[in-house]
Amino acid sequence: MKAESPTGGVAVIGGFYFCYFAFNGLFSPYWGLYLAALALPAWQIGILTSLTQVNRIYAPAIWGWLADRSGRRRAILRLAGAAGLAGFLSLLVVDTFWPMFLAVLFASFFWSAALPLVESLAIDRLAGDSGRYARLRVWGSIGFIVASLGAGYWIESSGAKVFPLAVVGTMAGLAVYCWRLPESPARAAVVQVSAGFGEILRRREVRVFFAGCFLMSLAHGPYYSFYSIHLAEHGLTQSTIGWLWTVGVLAEVGLFLAMPLLNRRFSPKALFVGDFVIATGRFLLIALGAHSLPLLLLAQLGHAFTFACHHAVAMGYLHRHFAGAHAAKGQALYIAASFGIGGSLGGVLAGFLWADFSGATVFALAAGVSAIGGILCAFGLLSQGKFAMTAR
Repeated sequence: MKAESPTGGVAVIGGFYFCYFAFNGLFSPYWGLYLAALALPAWQIGILTSLTQVNRIYAPAIWGWLADRSGRRRAILRLAGAAGLAGFLSLLVVDTFWPMFLAVLFASFFWSAALPLVESLAIDRLAGDSGRYARLRVWGSIGFIVASLGAGYWIESSGAKVFPLAVVGTMAGLAVYCWRLPESPARAAVVQVSAGFGEILRRREVRVFFAGCFLMSLAHGPYYSFYSIHLAEHGLTQSTIGWLWTVGVLAEVGLFLAMPLLNRRFSPKALFVGDFVIATGRFLLIALGAHSLPLLLLAQLGHAFTFACHHAVAMGYLHRHFAGAHAAKGQALYIAASFGIGGSLGGVLAGFLWADFSGATVFALAAGVSAIGGILCAFGLLSQGKFAMTAR
């Protein structure tokens, strides 16, 4: 058998990142708008837009355990790509709540398996070189930008009916890259730690940290589910909405590149609490400034801190408390508490509130949740020294 090129393997991982986050660039801005175009009620939109987050509560842990148990990481990735594509193909023929619910639930169960396994593969493949990893991971942000802008213009010119075609095309690319991904090299032995997992969870700072992650994702629930709908209700075009999402991603990329400088100047606690302060202001701007493009642009720049900085600092806290044998369990708990439970609950609650209250009220409530998170972390996190950060 022909030997696999290391460079080729890394290029395939870059292609996977491009397609995976291109899918996010479609789903985050336009899934809710597509459902609204189908005249679904707000509570159904809230549920359907939260399904991918719900599956992130438990699916990555199941697939990660199965991959470690069986040692067949490549086979699982191929299954994830093929089954995810098969599930999303259903969107071409169904347009009512329950069929779409079942299709997205099935597809996202497999889709959510892919990223944690590929992240692990990338780190192993690059021998832990975080600089090379960052340059590889940036293809995901490029994919998000290309998809969100391209789909915005396409939907604006051809109508919401093209959204399922864009999703299926992107998922087809993802399935191809899942099929071509290389095997993971042999993993190094895990360093053992003295503290037990239960003992770590009983630490006050750890409990406050996870509560803060939950509240930040809870506050972002309305953003990921109803931000585009909120802007469309104020007369913004699809392409303008796509550009606003793109500004947020560009701000995120810039923050990750600037993170070493921030680490040298500020403590982890200061950065973490500051993220909540900025989140409070950001969601208030979205609530009250939807009529003003400059205010919306300012709010999107805040994404650099409410997502990118928050996530980078969270990685540092996880590294501080969940070392060696507990690293995977810490990451799984982080995903479940934040993107899983927090994000999905925020989207569902926003869906139920949207019909009876204005979008401004919902985003003002998100600002209030952010403020509570900031107060909790200001009094609950320890004022310790700096620690090393890792980029997403």
